Amino acid sequence: MSSPAPSEPRWRRLPEERPTQILHAALEIFGEFGLARARLEDIAKRAGVSKGTIYLYFPNKEELFREMVRSTVVEAIAEWERIPEGPSATDQLVAYMRGYWQFVRSPAYAVIYRVAVSELHNFPDLVQFYNAEVASRVNRAIARIVKRGIDAGEFRHIEPSVAARMLTSLFSTNAMWCWKRQFFPHINNRSDDQVFAELVDFFLAALRP
Repeated sequence: MSSPAPSEPRWRRLPEERPTQILHAALEIFGEFGLARARLEDIAKRAGVSKGTIYLYFPNKEELFREMVRSTVVEAIAEWERIPEGPSATDQLVAYMRGYWQFVRSPAYAVIYRVAVSELHNFPDLVQFYNAEVASRVNRAIARIVKRGIDAGEFRHIEPSVAARMLTSLFSTNAMWCWKRQFFPHINNRSDDQVFAELVDFFLAALRP
């Protein structure tokens, strides 16, 4: 009896999945080495494709990072923007905060946040991209909800864009602490749900009339 033919590598059998495989590999490599030190050769090896295959989909490392952001952060933002207004601005804001907190606690955001904070200043084009596609868009969405609450008398009079900036800063900082709980005793005994409840309580108290 002849032995069965060896199965082909997954990337050969499913070429339509190659961009996704490459993006997943890029996320891992960027997380391990950062953007500047990451090499396309390493990403290709991790994805199980040739370096030339990457060039079929992404012309360079910077565009690979952009697409990684689009497929994670930007898709998440679009989902949050579809949150219905609901009975009150407070309900809508809490729903937005819940989605935002779940995302900033994700492995994908952990990598993107580290790159954005530590390396994007060396890539001016990526700074502009990140600001337009991520930071500004999130802040605008939050500011719209805050303004709705101000107009309805639910929130005190405050510049909506400032409130949005404070919210994203609070959430990102606490997410960073949660990633490295062992180094932050003040948060080490709190679950993600507890931290989220504290953030919501604090921020809504700051907004109330």
